[in-house]
Amino acid sequence: MKITASNLIRWAGLPAMAAGIIFAGIQPIHPPDVLASVTTTEWAIFMNLKTIMCLFFVFGITGIYAQQVEKSGWLGLIGFLMLSIFWSVSMAYIFAEAFILPVLATTTPDFVESFLGILNGFPGEMNIGALPAIYNLSGLLYMLGGLLFGIATFRARVLPRWVGALLAIASVLTPFAALLPHELQRLAGMPVGIAIALLGFALWTEKRAKTSEAVPGMENLQLRQTGAD
Repeated sequence: MKITASNLIRWAGLPAMAAGIIFAGIQPIHPPDVLASVTTTEWAIFMNLKTIMCLFFVFGITGIYAQQVEKSGWLGLIGFLMLSIFWSVSMAYIFAEAFILPVLATTTPDFVESFLGILNGFPGEMNIGALPAIYNLSGLLYMLGGLLFGIATFRARVLPRWVGALLAIASVLTPFAALLPHELQRLAGMPVGIAIALLGFALWTEKRAKTSEAVPGMENLQLRQTGAD
């Protein structure tokens, strides 16, 4: 297959689908964010999967944005940048959860519990600097980025509008998940994952008009044949 911009954009639908499916699928079965979980095999599997998921999100969202870049305007650009930054920052935190926390779980449990406190809402006793503030700020990027990107997708009319609306609505409702118990808060992320997966599916399956290469002299030949008839 010839490498073209349109083909690369189309192929970006696959990581978008994978990221959305993983994000939605892991929420109900995610291991608890507690010290006892960090050294388990289940934790290692989930964190490695989530690290790959973050990369897929960046690739997928880039393709979705590229497909509608001319019609999504400034809203699309800002939403795209916000979501890209969020998933890049998230990958750094998840990488730490996957490869750093298990090593420190037995030697420095206070640090591990304080780090996990960022996620489970129960701050530990150790001062871990700006990590909580950066994490909270990235959550704002997630909410606003999803809202703006969803609205831009809805207005662009390139990909399914109702999926863009789903992304926008699901993103703006995210803060209300804080009112739920921690074990239920993760479920609020499922509609966002479903929306991204559907956008990726639409990107991958979208039919493109096929244009044939012009043959020199073909137009004149057709005109002569028409005159002869």
